Order: sequence, then structure tokens, then C-alpha cells
Amino acid sequence: MWSICIIPLVIIIAMTYCSHKWRNPTSKGIRLPPGSTGLPFIGETIQFFIPSKSLDLHSFLKSRINKYGPLFKTSLVGRSVVVSSDPDISHFILQQEGKLVELWYMDSFVRLVGLSGSVKDGSCIIAGSIHKRLKKLVFDQFGPQNLKTKLLPQLQEIINQALLNWNNPEFYFGWILSNPIGLDIWISNLDGPICHPYLNIPGTTYHRCLKKQKSTLKIMKMMIEDRQAKLPEERTRGDFLEHIVEDMKTNNLLTSDLISYMMFGLLLATFETISTTLTLTVMLLTQHPLLVQELERENKEIVQKRRNVETGMTWEEFRSLTFTKQVINEVLRMGNFVPGFLRRAIKDIQIKEYTIPEGWTIMVVPSAIHLNPETYTDPFVFNPWRWKDLAENNVTSAKNFIPFGEGIRLCPGAEFSKVLMTLFLNVLATKYSWSQVKPGEIIRAPTMGFGKGYYIKVAEKSI
Repeated sequence: MWSICIIPLVIIIAMTYCSHKWRNPTSKGIRLPPGSTGLPFIGETIQFFIPSKSLDLHSFLKSRINKYGPLFKTSLVGRSVVVSSDPDISHFILQQEGKLVELWYMDSFVRLVGLSGSVKDGSCIIAGSIHKRLKKLVFDQFGPQNLKTKLLPQLQEIINQALLNWNNPEFYFGWILSNPIGLDIWISNLDGPICHPYLNIPGTTYHRCLKKQKSTLKIMKMMIEDRQAKLPEERTRGDFLEHIVEDMKTNNLLTSDLISYMMFGLLLATFETISTTLTLTVMLLTQHPLLVQELERENKEIVQKRRNVETGMTWEEFRSLTFTKQVINEVLRMGNFVPGFLRRAIKDIQIKEYTIPEGWTIMVVPSAIHLNPETYTDPFVFNPWRWKDLAENNVTSAKNFIPFGEGIRLCPGAEFSKVLMTLFLNVLATKYSWSQVKPGEIIRAPTMGFGKGYYIKVAEKSI
């Protein structure tokens, strides 16, 4: 009889103790940042993925920053996480790679791009050893020098042709991105890179993404092997894939399986952000017709100064488009297309009176920095002219504007993205007019998207 009463009591005590330990993690007697770890095992993952419908901070982040301050702890997808929305702390963390922190990805992204050991030949180790070489290849292909000498005219021609195909905008985005990379594949085959990694069951986003990953990787591998078979006879395209295939000849670690995953990761990381960025750009400009007029004036001015108006944009012209750059900066500031930059502590880190334990994940939140009213007056107002004042007052330092990251992990394709957006705005403002057909609904879940899309009617301007 007593045992029947005691067993449930022991279970209740054990569950209460485990729940208390989960909610109040301690490590070596150190003081952790304030916050909550949520439910045992689940943490606060559900709240993190609940959609938030505005350009404001995601509701998960905003509520906790208001409650706990700019540095707080949480638990997401089974990981202990410290979130930073403080510019100084975030700047410090992003400068400490290789010293106090290391790069870290969500488990879902790791598996999708083959860094979880699921690829043959131990790809996780291989990927680490060749990362510097791949980053150099990306920078060489999409960095300022190649943009100036080769990609600028190519991209302008691609955008001119693609904008004639507005009846299929999804193909338009895929074409722009896949052409300089060298993959003749519709990027619409890919879904978002951030989804719940433990819901790999039919009907979930992650399950659909894994299915599409498998078919896309198969096509990519065939393309790589086709390029290998044709070299050196057909060494004419000069795209990123051609340079990779050339490297495969002298580096045995670069297998077709590994390169397929790497190329998949490159497309996965770029398509979502660039397509969403261009969509938000059009939406915000549509809401501010005076800005469209100024954009048109500046871009028409450089065309009218040319001896031949049919020639493409030069590098000097690109650098002279001051207001266009301000529009791009303002879109990037308000967009905040990824929820955060992730790092993992490789040793205990002391931040003021708190300690981030070794092994914990750190999330730097760019949206909190970019929407800080102490730095940006009226942060939810789309005002490209603010960037003139910010530049004059030297406010746009690395720690106050980080759309492409910071430190040694600064995105190697940052300049490519800016050139692409500039060319897009140049062609759009000077050759087309448009009007909204159906308003789009901004959704952060936690990455930014447009739900059922954003619809506009486009017409060529009469010359």
C-alpha cells in the first residue's frame, strides 16, 4: 500500500527537480544571463517559430529583450542559447572567432548542406579543411575586382532580359543567381534554410526541404560531372562552377558529392535572402512614390551623361549612385532577413557580470541593432536620406550596421549583393513603372518572408 503512494510521489519530486534544473541551469557556480529555458527538452522553440507579422523585431525577441534586457538566455531546439541585442557585446562576440567563439549553424542547415557527417568521405572534416579555399573562390568570383572587370556588364544584361519576363518572377530570381554561379537550375526547387530540425515527418517544411534537397543534389552532381567531362575543351564560361571543377583536378578532397553539397549551401543561403530583399525593396518604394522619383532622377542622370545611352553601367557610375546606395542601406537596415548570426563559445566568456559557459550557442541579433531608436531616429520609418546624416556623424560604424555580418565571417558576397540591387534599381527605375495589385503580408517565422507573395503590375515606360 505504501509503495503505491510513494512511487507517484518520487516521480513528482524527480520531475520537479529536473524541471527546476532545466529552468535554472548552473555551471561551476557562475552567474548566467537572465532569462528562461522554457519547458524541459522543448525549451522555448515553439515561441521562437511562431510567426510575427511586421518589420519590427520578432515578437519572441522583443518580449524577452523588454523583460530581461539586451543579453538573455533561452533554449532553442535542444540548445542552450545566449541572445545578444547589445551593439557593443555583439561587436565583441563577432570579433572573437578562433579566440573565444567558433562558427555554428542550426542543425537543420548543417544536415541540408552535408556538414553532419552524412556525406561520404567524412565531409564534415573535409569541409573544415577546405573552407578557406572555398571562401577565396567565392570572393574571387563575386568580389569587387571580378565585379568591376567582368560581372557588372553580365549582370546588367541578365537583369535587362529577366525584367522582360515578369510573368514568371520566380524564374527571374533564380536566373539572376544561377547564371554567374554556373548552375542551370531553377532555384525555386529550394525552400528556406531555417526550419525545425526535429520535425522530419511528412507534411513539415523540413521534410519537404530534405526531399527537394535530394533531387537537387542529384541534378547538381550530374552538372558537375558533365563539366568535368568537357574540360579542358570547353573552358569558356569562366563561372564559379568552372573554377571549382578546375580545382578538383589538383585537390582530391574536392569530390563531386562534396561540391554538390557546397553549391547547394551557396544557393540555399543566397536565394532566399536576395529574392526577399528585392521584394521588400519594391514594396517599400511602392509605398513612397517621392523616393521613386528621386531614384529615377539619379539613375537617369548618369544615363544622360553617357556618349552612348545604350552602353551599360560602368564601375565609376555604380560608385556615384549615392541616393541608390542610401535606398539599399535602408532596405537592409529594415529588412533583417535572418534572425541572427550564430556562434558557439569554445571557452567560458565573461560579459560584464555574466558568464557564457563553454559550449553554449550565442545568437547576435542584427534587427535589434538596426532598429535601435538610440542610433536610428524613427527606426520604422523608411527614410533613405537618414544615411547622409548618419555618415556625416560617423554613426554607421561596424557595430551599428551589420547586414552582412562582421569580423572574419563578413559575407564574401556582400559587394555582389549591393551591385545586384543597384543594377536592379537602375533598370527598374529608368525603364519601368509599376503599381501594387495585391498587398503583401510580411512574416517573420523567424526568417523574413511574404506569405502568399506580393503582387505588382509592371509596364515598360515609353521612350
